[in-house]
Amino acid sequence: MDWLVSIVVSLIMGAVVGWLAGIVMGSRGSLLRNIICGILGGFVGGIIHGLVPIGGGFIISLIFAVIGACIVIAIARALKIGGR
Repeated sequence: MDWLVSIVVSLIMGAVVGWLAGIVMGSRGSLLRNIICGILGGFVGGIIHGLVPIGGGFIISLIFAVIGACIVIAIARALKIGGR
């Protein structure tokens, strides 16, 4: 049952991160698009966070996830995937 809670929390956090990145990047997207960008952004942000010698914590992880989601949105725009 813990795996189900983890999935739900990941989806909610993905939606929040994707929404925040959408605001930063001026992107309009659906909830599903926000979740996908947020989850991919969390992965990208985690890689970047591993390369930068900064401590951990929830807020720092959230910031790096938003940065990662912004990168995902920028790449999608460059590849002309999705809308504005």
